[in-house]
Amino acid sequence: MSRIGKAPITIESGITISVDKSNVVTVKGPKGELTENVHPDITIKQEDGVLTLERPTEQKRHKAFHGLYRSLIYNMVEGVTKGYKKELELVGVGYRVANTGNMLELTLGYSHPIYFVVPSEIKVETTMEKGQTPRIILEGIDKQLIGQIAAKIKAFRKSEPYKGKGIKFVGEEIRRKAGKTAGK
Repeated sequence: MSRIGKAPITIESGITISVDKSNVVTVKGPKGELTENVHPDITIKQEDGVLTLERPTEQKRHKAFHGLYRSLIYNMVEGVTKGYKKELELVGVGYRVANTGNMLELTLGYSHPIYFVVPSEIKVETTMEKGQTPRIILEGIDKQLIGQIAAKIKAFRKSEPYKGKGIKFVGEEIRRKAGKTAGK
């Protein structure tokens, strides 16, 4: 029983959702437009400002598709209305970040700076205040794309468990390990 798939998606005013014959869902809102290909077995019904998804059988794969596509369409609706935001912070002595447009320049303790181009769909902002850790703020309408870009940036210097240095999400707890104990 897919509880997520059965939940209806309410469509607020200012949002238009269109479904064509090949099951391509297009969501337009005040912040932009997103599209998603939905599996042909899943049927999409739109009536009275409510969008519902239905599956043909109780097979395991149909149940999985039902919940998956409901979540993807819901995330698209949320993205075009409110948008998504992820914040990363750089923890470590000498770690710096700067951006010019969508080009990030990261100094992470390597012998060279790292240059990373963020896709134009995502708005990038960096802050470096005195007494605070440097931060990278990613904003956009596509939840998957923001998560993927945040994961790529995080992979440049993963947080290590001994000193806690590296790139992490704001508010993320790093499990710390005890180091070597002193000699006898």
